[in-house]
Amino acid sequence: MNFDFSDDQKFLKAEARKFLDANCPTVRVRGVLDDGGKAYDDALWTAVAAQGWLGAAIPEEFGGLGLGHLELCAIAEELGRAVAPIPFASTVYFLAEAVMLAGDQAQKAELLPKIAAGEAIGCMATSEGPGAVTAASLKATVADGRLSGVKLPVTDGDIATVALVLAKENGKPGLFLVDLTGAGVTREPLQTLDPTRDAARLTFKDAPARRLGAAGAGLELLEQVMDRAAILLAFEQCGGADRCLEMAKAYALERYAFGRVIASYQAIKHKLADIYVKNELARSNAYYGAWALNTDAPEMPLAASAARIAASEAFWFAAKENIQTHGGIGFTWEMDCHLYYRRSRQLSLVAGAPRVWKERLVSHLERRNAA
Repeated sequence: MNFDFSDDQKFLKAEARKFLDANCPTVRVRGVLDDGGKAYDDALWTAVAAQGWLGAAIPEEFGGLGLGHLELCAIAEELGRAVAPIPFASTVYFLAEAVMLAGDQAQKAELLPKIAAGEAIGCMATSEGPGAVTAASLKATVADGRLSGVKLPVTDGDIATVALVLAKENGKPGLFLVDLTGAGVTREPLQTLDPTRDAARLTFKDAPARRLGAAGAGLELLEQVMDRAAILLAFEQCGGADRCLEMAKAYALERYAFGRVIASYQAIKHKLADIYVKNELARSNAYYGAWALNTDAPEMPLAASAARIAASEAFWFAAKENIQTHGGIGFTWEMDCHLYYRRSRQLSLVAGAPRVWKERLVSHLERRNAA
């Protein structure tokens, strides 16, 4: 079985890289990082929307390109390589996927065209502080179509126009769509390790909310959304990890120490080899996840967990070893190494910490083996 991209998908990937090389050099990323009042690159967001990427997997009847999830995976990998400072993941991997998965016709007709056009920015508001969210720990509530509660941290919460919120209705968890530009919503920016991806505390007080999917099915729906997002995020992480390996290799081949390029020393060779092995393992799991996502295979929860764990580990390891390979200069602000280290930490937490996914993987394996 061939899990590789098709020629058309490889062409899309190559064109996406050309576009991002021209429109998202690291100086653009630093522009967001250095500007404390800028949460994302709005000009890049508009340009990406014009490329049609936001609607890559959205059906044509709702204003998208109708290409499919494999094409979206190819785009995601290039966005990760460029550490693009835009709310693509929150809007496309979470909000759009949730609406396509469980939205009714009216919700799809309202939101999906806006997402595809770049007019709507999404965010996923599930966490209420440290620790995993469970039915017992969930405090946010919805009564008579009004949401009250606090969510933090919410990635892209300070710039989003629509939030997907996990809350209790009649004592049972549900997912709800909330217009963040409407009444009853207060936002407070939060400082994080990666300021190129916005985060906020969202406080809701009788904010109008519409349920997504069946009543009381919030946690089941959330798991499905998370599985889809985990696979797409894995491709972003693979893209970032590959770029870290390229940076480390290039520097090792030009930096001299004791009359020799440092790439000739065994310690550096081992670092680069270890990065390569982890990257290839992550890519294998990501491709398996992409197949499961594109075919809606029953193995998707298992594939998503494996892809999430392997990609999170690979990107963090590659970003860390890239800094180490650069030596003392790797820790400085002028080098780009820290941009990838920051993003590796951010992406490893945005859809749940790796330990949560490891527990999910074990649970899925236990259920499969018991069947």
